[in-house]
Amino acid sequence: MKNLSAKQKAPLISAMLEEYYPETPVPLDHKDPYTLLIAVLLSAQCTDERVNKITPALFAMADSPSEMIKHTVEEIKAIIRPCGLSPAKSKAIFNLSHILLDKHEGVVPQSFEELEELPGVGHKTASVVMAQAFGVPAFPVDTHIHRLAHRWALSTGKNVAKTEKDLKRLFPEELWNKLHLQIIFFGREYCPARGHDPLKCPICSKYGRRSLMPK
Repeated sequence: MKNLSAKQKAPLISAMLEEYYPETPVPLDHKDPYTLLIAVLLSAQCTDERVNKITPALFAMADSPSEMIKHTVEEIKAIIRPCGLSPAKSKAIFNLSHILLDKHEGVVPQSFEELEELPGVGHKTASVVMAQAFGVPAFPVDTHIHRLAHRWALSTGKNVAKTEKDLKRLFPEELWNKLHLQIIFFGREYCPARGHDPLKCPICSKYGRRSLMPK
């Protein structure tokens, strides 16, 4: 089974993930595109669990661009400090809120290009917002998905951009939005970065790289 090509393995892995995770709730708590955008921005180098502990206080203070700009960067930073990178993230939240009001009538834009022009918003963040807020096909690849794609020999990408291209080639577009969450959920439960036993992992044991296996 391990000699299958990436193209042959992709539908088999997809079917396994669908069996394990038929439902894929969005991990970050939010109520609209703006609060999702802020939550995803905060999740950089921070766990979703921690973000979900921080955002209730932040959104109680301000849950829209017009409310957010009434507060200072320091006030924002004081709340989001536990997420890490708070100096940069607080400035980004404040500045992007201004830009949304000045250029987009306070509404989160529904295009990759306009999202990626916002402070603190890279391609991965824009992809999450497009997929989860607007239902536009996207395949956000973070370091976790990048790691699993390599373990499962679905990509030889040295960076997340190349891995994203490889995964988009392998899987049908209509699966992307759900599949990226399924991979994240699977990784957390069965295929973690540390303490990973490929023989006990349902996917690595069947389709993982030979180099993963004990000699």
